[in-house]
Amino acid sequence: MTEHRPVKDTDATPVKATPTLPDAQTVTEVTHYTDRLFSFRCTRPASLRFRSGEFVMIGLMGDPHPETGKVKPLLRAYSIASPSWDEELEFYSIKVPDGPLTSKLQHIKSGDEIILRPKPVGTLVHDALLPGKRIWFFATGTGFAPFASLLREPQTYEDYDEIIITHTCREVGELTYGRDLIAALKDDELLNEVIGEGFWKKIKYYPTTTREESQKMGRITDLMRSGAAFDDLGVPPLNPEMDRAMICGNLAFNLELKDMLEAYGLVEGANSNPQHYVVEKAFLD
Repeated sequence: MTEHRPVKDTDATPVKATPTLPDAQTVTEVTHYTDRLFSFRCTRPASLRFRSGEFVMIGLMGDPHPETGKVKPLLRAYSIASPSWDEELEFYSIKVPDGPLTSKLQHIKSGDEIILRPKPVGTLVHDALLPGKRIWFFATGTGFAPFASLLREPQTYEDYDEIIITHTCREVGELTYGRDLIAALKDDELLNEVIGEGFWKKIKYYPTTTREESQKMGRITDLMRSGAAFDDLGVPPLNPEMDRAMICGNLAFNLELKDMLEAYGLVEGANSNPQHYVVEKAFLD
């Protein structure tokens, strides 16, 4: 098992001077976790208001068209990983070598500019759920991002007695972002003051890997079917009277987990029709 340590970009000087982009925001920090994952922070538009768990469109300018020379923006939906009260915005991203956007985005540095369209939307918000006692956050890969926001949102702890966050990745290093974020909550003076001392004790973190050996191996869906996940966490299987859930992962994971939750009796909700669980359809890990 290899220990991965995040590598932060601390150089606040832009690599090169570039024209101001439309809806431009300035990158303030970049952290690389593995050769496939990184996070970054940027300035927040003064007019941007969002609910923790929502996403926005971000991107960069593409390459000039070979014939016309015109340049168009490359935009993708990214969940905001920072909570609604943060003065900056944080994002968690995968690196795709030949990806139209991420092949460029993974090379940004402090001081660079990105495009950010300040029109937040999304289903992973508290408003889309009925009141409950326990909430489950189910994530794969960079699907952890909206839960990074919600885990630092005071309303999460006001609404629920228990917060369970499951994170399934292929390798141990891919768990670093979420693991470090949850560990840091214990020493977050602001949140301990605003939410209440020891608020983080409500969290049960359940990381698993599917390829590299770790403390807990297996897909969360398989571990739930076998009952191992519930035994490990010390909780009963989900039921609509107590449990609420949010899902953010790859398409196959989302569909499989939707079927499982509905078999437990949970009903899918939306902003316009709050129910027992919601899925972020805009995100594909």
